[in-house]
Order: sequence, then C-alpha cells, then structure tokens
Amino acid sequence: MDFLVPVPSETFDVDLEDGAKVGVRRHGNSAGVRLMVTHGNGFAADAYLPFWQLFTPDYDVLVFDFRNHGSNVPAEPANHNYGQLARDLERIVAGVNARLGSKTTVGIFHSMSGRAAMKHAIEIGWRWDALVLFDPPNVPPVDHPRYPTMEAFEKRLTEWALARRRRFATVDELTDEYLQSRATKNWVAGAHALMARAVLRESPGDGYVLTCAPENEAAIYAEALSLNLWPRAAEFGGPVKLIGADPEMKGGSPTGPTNQALGVEGGYDYDFVPGTGHLLQIEKPAECAKLVEDFLAKCGIR
Repeated sequence: MDFLVPVPSETFDVDLEDGAKVGVRRHGNSAGVRLMVTHGNGFAADAYLPFWQLFTPDYDVLVFDFRNHGSNVPAEPANHNYGQLARDLERIVAGVNARLGSKTTVGIFHSMSGRAAMKHAIEIGWRWDALVLFDPPNVPPVDHPRYPTMEAFEKRLTEWALARRRRFATVDELTDEYLQSRATKNWVAGAHALMARAVLRESPGDGYVLTCAPENEAAIYAEALSLNLWPRAAEFGGPVKLIGADPEMKGGSPTGPTNQALGVEGGYDYDFVPGTGHLLQIEKPAECAKLVEDFLAKCGIR
C-alpha cells in the first residue's frame, strides 16, 4: 500500500513566541468535533495518516508538527526542550481557536508530544474537552521499580540519536532503514515510505536531510530523566485517556509496562493495544482509533 496524504481543506501558520512558526493542516468534516493530532520525537504528524484518516469522515481533524519537525522550517536557535514545547502548544491551541473559533476539542498526542501535552495541561492550563495520550514514555521517580529500566532506555535512545545518519541521497534510503529496523518492522504496509517522506526535507544540491536534527532529537530523550513528570489523572483539569504499548509482549518497548504502572498507580482510564510496541498508532491504527472512539463516547463527546 502507498499512503498519500490528502490535500488539506485549509492550512495556516501559528506564530510561536520566539518567531518560529508551526503549520496546521485541516482535514475531514469541518462540522465535527475538533481533533488535534500530532507525533512523537523525530517523527511527523503526516506519517500517522493510517491512524488519523480513520477520523476524517466524522471529525474536524487538525494535524500539526511540533517545532523542528515535519513540514516546519527548523528554528534558529532551535529552543528545543519540553518547556518550550509546552509553551508552543499553548500558542497553537490559541492560534487554532483564533482562526477557526472555539468548539469541542480533543487533543491526541503520542510519545514526546504526549509528555509535552501533560506538562502543558498541568503547568500552564487545561485547554481540552478530553485528552488522549498514546504511550508517553514518562520516567517515574528514582525510587520507583520502573526507574532503572526507563533510565537505561532514555540513555540508549540519546546515544542512538546522536549517532544517527542525518543526510540521505534519496527518500528510499531512509525508507529502507525503517524497513530493516526491529523497532519499526511492525508498521502497517506503506507506513515506512510515508514516514520517510514526512521527516525529510530537500537539501538543495545534497539530497535530503532530517528536519529534526539528531542533536535536537537526542536532547528530548535526555531531558526525560529530569522532567519529574509522573502525575496522577486527578491532577488534570478534565478527562484523560492513557493508551500504552503491550506491557506483556516479548521484546516489547519498556514504555509498555511503565505506562501500565502509571495507569494503575495514577488512577487513569488506561488501556493497552495487544501486540504493539511504542509506535502503536502506526502498527494497529484501527484498534487505536476504536479506543479513542470508545473513550469519547464515554465522555459524551460526539
């Protein structure tokens, strides 16, 4: 299968506090409930098309990339940290409301963006009618049984990001890397090429380059250990759904059992998707979408 991102019905930029810009793309049913959908560290929202396209018949789907990712022009200086991402999210929500008007809005965030959304909601303010978090790789307190595993995981990812290749002669070269990686082997057919197209930008005269520079990606992994982000569900200003990777899958992501611990200990409305790793929305998009739909129905959001 070859996924092609549909032409948005509307696009616009949101100005961030340091002069950077984030582009927002609108898809789906403009009369429906608003869903704001984005991505994880080093990835891009268009690559989550297998998941978010399932909502476009009924929902007003707004897709955006965080700074230094995807379709955005990288910022100089990068200002690439969780505090800035949380403030960026505040600007993005306000910018969407200013452009399109306020209405029932649900945030759907994965991994890095999930942590940014948690930090934003707790430290800046609750701006949602409901919030859905897909496998945010939060690191528990140092005395928690899951801390050593998550510490090792984030350090390993930091080292990997710093050493990763940033330039490619063709998009196919990165597609092949994704196809050969154990971490991405379970993506639905066609998602590897879709992701490669979404995370690369043309470098005139020199092929393609990662929009998210490896040092920026590494900085986000490293900062996880100092975020102190392990909140209870009751700390949020409204309903939150936590959906994790399979905590029991052999060779699965350490984030799976860690999110299970957060879900149980923190009193979350928690589920996991059997047989999935960290990129669960691209591995089993229909199952992930159903969990979102069920949660929204429980919240009375249609």
